[in-house]
Amino acid sequence: MSTLRGRHGPVGLPEWNRCAVMGVVNVTPDSFSDGGRWFDTELAVKRGLDLIAGGADLVDVGGESTRPGASRVDEGEELRRVVPVVRELVAEGAVVSVDTMRASVAEAAVEAGAALVNDVSGGLADPAMVPVVATARVPFVVMHWRGFSADMNSRAVYGDVVGEVIAELQQRLDAVIAAGVDPERLVVDPGLGFAKNAGHDLALVAGLARLRRELGLPMLVAASR
Repeated sequence: MSTLRGRHGPVGLPEWNRCAVMGVVNVTPDSFSDGGRWFDTELAVKRGLDLIAGGADLVDVGGESTRPGASRVDEGEELRRVVPVVRELVAEGAVVSVDTMRASVAEAAVEAGAALVNDVSGGLADPAMVPVVATARVPFVVMHWRGFSADMNSRAVYGDVVGEVIAELQQRLDAVIAAGVDPERLVVDPGLGFAKNAGHDLALVAGLARLRRELGLPMLVAASR
């Protein structure tokens, strides 16, 4: 599970007035924590509904593993995995987030009812992502990202991890806003585990208050169990 931290959430999501809990459904055969368990559409939908019943406020559906060393899935396969699950969860009344780096998948998921686009690349992996999000006027998660999973661990080099993550996120946020995304619909994510080792992750968790204060936006904290 992940959590959305911040006194006020982004425009376009329910106002929980507390730390909201995001349940994660990986519709993949190879994810880090639960790869293959929910690869079937019916099982993935049931898992999402079980998470809601267990207290999750929203469910994040992803069809591409981003574990260290993972290879990319092709666009057609990602669409096949994700869209039916999003559609069925929304039909059951769930608030759904789509976890994707592809604009086409984000667009199809929003059309199917997804309320939030969660892009671990912050719009860097696909130049069409930010225009799609801006046009759709949905909340958008901008994560700190230094490159694709295949070789991201080689980029885990920092002098001051908290300061550098803040600076790099701010640079990305400025670009996203300049491209037309409403700043009131933005969420930031420090990207635990993405081009970061355990020490970096722990420093970022300890520095969440500073991240929140300096970036001034709701925050998604996605710590794997």
